[in-house]
Amino acid sequence: MWKSERFNIQEWFRRNRELATLPFVLVAVFALMSILASGRFLRGSNFQSMAFQLPEVGLFSLAMMIALLTGGLNLSVITTANLSSIVAALILKTCCVPGDTGPMVTLIIILAIAVALATSLVLGLINGILIAHVGVSAILATLGTMTLYDGLAIAITKGYVISDFPKSFLFIGNGTIAGVPIALLIFIVTAYLMSLILSRKPYGVSVYMIGSNEKATEFSGVNIKRVLMKSYLLSGFLSGIASVIMTSRFNSANAGYGASYLLVTVLIAVLGGVDPFGGFGKVSGLVMALVILQFISSGLNLLGVTAFVTISMWGTILIMVMGLNNYLEKRRLKIIRRDFSA
Repeated sequence: MWKSERFNIQEWFRRNRELATLPFVLVAVFALMSILASGRFLRGSNFQSMAFQLPEVGLFSLAMMIALLTGGLNLSVITTANLSSIVAALILKTCCVPGDTGPMVTLIIILAIAVALATSLVLGLINGILIAHVGVSAILATLGTMTLYDGLAIAITKGYVISDFPKSFLFIGNGTIAGVPIALLIFIVTAYLMSLILSRKPYGVSVYMIGSNEKATEFSGVNIKRVLMKSYLLSGFLSGIASVIMTSRFNSANAGYGASYLLVTVLIAVLGGVDPFGGFGKVSGLVMALVILQFISSGLNLLGVTAFVTISMWGTILIMVMGLNNYLEKRRLKIIRRDFSA
């Protein structure tokens, strides 16, 4: 009986390790950066700056998370966003003058956003078809579409930046409500809805089942192709939302924006407890990991550390986290075998 209870405790900790450990890491990082940055870190302006930066990276991380949960990967989240933002930017530049206001401008902005989201859905659909129906592995399929979408974006823009949009559109990425950025509110609502979908809907259960054991899931009667199609559609749609925020915040669209985010999205997901092989992960863990990395990034920036060094640190942290997770999993299995053999 004692062995069974001990196993259950270990299993609970494994399945909720991001909830059990990440809050302590979050507090430790916050305290460390507050000390190292000599008070500059605790300024209100710094927190507001972080609040504006966090949403788009968070949305890209959610888009990556849904693919990872199925045991796949989506390398095209950034290029999907860039191509979607360019399509929206072309509509805004063609139909609006930066200083224009009024109902017609509002309708054009709504149209541009709708077209951007529709474009991201189509791009996600292409990924889904290649992976679910053609049978191409997720990493190869999305590597190919990443290159395709990037090439299309460069061909459309010829490498130039599309900029100067109506002020009412810029409010999405730069405006606030009671001091809280609009973009942050969008991310919070999106993350909450994602949490509900994954934890309380049959689709969410199917996603975890596929990531854990695809063959067993197929024998249980789950339509794997349909679930994978929905997953990459959702991943594309989340990238589309990020594209609207990114375009609005920068007041421009370009084929090369957000290139450094790809590594960070994987890092945030893995650090937040998402199993890179699929089957496990929670939105709450991802959000905490996102805040931790945002604290580190902001603190290093205040300390004068260059962006290139920061990016190399993300890679180092990713290798360390995956190595540690692999070690802990092997140790857990060793303990379980020892207990059952005793």
